[in-house]
Amino acid sequence: MADTNTDTYTPPKVWTFDSENGGQFANINRPVSGPTHEQVLPRGKHPFQLYSLATPNGVKVTVMLEELLALGFSAAEYDAWLIRINKGDQFGSGFVEVNPNSKIPALMDYSGSKPIRVFESGSILMYLAEKFGVLLPTEPAARAECLSWLFWQMGSAPYLGGGFGHFYAYAPTKMEYPINRFAMEVKRELDVLDKRLAESRYVGGDDYSIADIAIWPWYGGLVLGQLYDAAEFLAVHEYTHVLRWANDIAKRPAVIRGRMVNRAMGPLASQLHERHDASDFATQTQDKLAPASE
Repeated sequence: MADTNTDTYTPPKVWTFDSENGGQFANINRPVSGPTHEQVLPRGKHPFQLYSLATPNGVKVTVMLEELLALGFSAAEYDAWLIRINKGDQFGSGFVEVNPNSKIPALMDYSGSKPIRVFESGSILMYLAEKFGVLLPTEPAARAECLSWLFWQMGSAPYLGGGFGHFYAYAPTKMEYPINRFAMEVKRELDVLDKRLAESRYVGGDDYSIADIAIWPWYGGLVLGQLYDAAEFLAVHEYTHVLRWANDIAKRPAVIRGRMVNRAMGPLASQLHERHDASDFATQTQDKLAPASE
């Protein structure tokens, strides 16, 4: 199929920022870092304060925290505060203090004598796994395998999200070349994952780990039809082992709860804008027909 966009773009010698050329994200994208406004972050009563949104990267951390609580670690109790990235909350001064890169999720740990900030979703998963001594193997070979897949996700997902997802679902115009380029790469990544899961129950091996928690919201969500409405386009039915794994993990109670936290999209019953106690999930079920607060 020929590309219908026949305009040829010649890059200038020096790039300049065009604030109007950002599609639906034009209001928040900019080429500099730092805060745009003063905004103090809220703080609840629990050791962990999470500032996030239920994007795939945000879901990683809420699932991790819910898994820790399910394992009986009461010290993993947390408050989850909604950061609406489409409104620029991530550029508030308080958020930038926790994550100078202005990306969700961002975590503060107040459990020790000195507050600790942790940002980048893979870093948060590793930090929590090491702090509580679970979901990350200690045997050297198994640990290396788990961490290799964790960082595989961190390196691969930008091709899925910022690459394929952006040009397929969010770009102002549909362009054949970038969609084809990134669709090819995403299918290659799915094939890598499918071959791995043909030989082991979970990504890291026989046991569920932070590798699965990191990969599932992206690639599991994709094959389950939760990302970009692209399952048919990418023929995800071809990846039978990924589908088996994705469906198995989707049934875990902690995953079901974790996907709800900081969600501000989709069916009202799936949204729990803030989470401050386990009872919040029951309250959300009771109030699922009430309008979502903004």
